[in-house]
Amino acid sequence: MELNLRYDMNRAEFGAPHEALYRTAIEQSVWADKLGFKQVYLAEHHGAEGGYCPSSMIQAASILGCTQTILAHLSALVVTMHDPLRLAEDLAVLDLLSKGRLVFTAGMGYRPHEFEMFGKDMSKRLAIQTEALDTCAKAWTGEPFEYHGRTVRVTPKPYTPGGPKIYMGGSTEKSALRAARKGYQYFPGTPDLFRIYKEEREKHGFPPPEELVTPGPSFLYVSDDPERDWPLLAPHIAYAFNTYAEWAKERGEGSTRYSAAETVEELKKMPNIKVVTPDECVEIAKALGNGGQLTFHALLGGIDPDLSWASLRLFEKAVLPRLVDLGLADGQPAALAA
Repeated sequence: MELNLRYDMNRAEFGAPHEALYRTAIEQSVWADKLGFKQVYLAEHHGAEGGYCPSSMIQAASILGCTQTILAHLSALVVTMHDPLRLAEDLAVLDLLSKGRLVFTAGMGYRPHEFEMFGKDMSKRLAIQTEALDTCAKAWTGEPFEYHGRTVRVTPKPYTPGGPKIYMGGSTEKSALRAARKGYQYFPGTPDLFRIYKEEREKHGFPPPEELVTPGPSFLYVSDDPERDWPLLAPHIAYAFNTYAEWAKERGEGSTRYSAAETVEELKKMPNIKVVTPDECVEIAKALGNGGQLTFHALLGGIDPDLSWASLRLFEKAVLPRLVDLGLADGQPAALAA
């Protein structure tokens, strides 16, 4: 199964300071790299009150430069907010410095103020996204091409032939069809969209896509005393989930895994929030199986780094060895013995 980290760097006013969060994300990524985690998801939004990361490519560079095998997955990279040529250059350099450990989910964006901030016409976001991705494909050949009536060239070429792998993010049927017709991999908001995508992709003659993984909880925390830790975590979880639920209203279509809540009891009832013992974490992993995905949104809402590390260390000590024994994870003997 996949083991992943996720960071968005959004924090409540009572959360840890951003300088501590960014440094901790690097350190935790190094830890995860040594244990065989597959990827670190890094998100992007602009002008958010909680300081949501506006520059996931810069954050990816900080992590890729300190790790050896883990992927940086920009999810979602809001390509409509970026100049297409600069986007192609920046992604090519990231792909080179990491020797191909970069993938990204291309998002169109849905928050009106972000389009206003960058002087973009939100009603044309699909066309803007399409142009950006088409420009990247041409740029990553390393050859001159025509762009807005002039001849341009992007160098150096990426490490990965043709450029980093692209996933199309989305939570509507239209997004599934667009991804299929372009031959992109697809990162759907809900599993039912993947069936639509797979059928349409086959119609257009593309090879079978990567199989869809089964996601685990949106927030997972391993604790030796969940009742002790719930009150410490709940304000951060509530802040993050309420924020995402409010932003989802701006989308106007599609779905979200995040719902609003105010109390600990409301949060406990949500099926995608799990504060669990090591034994319970193992059971979650067993239920997901080898096609599953356990992702630690380790600093959600500005969780104190020490509190965050306590969960990860307990997972390393009391859960991961059991997953290895069950054949659900690859063992990293040196790291596990440390």
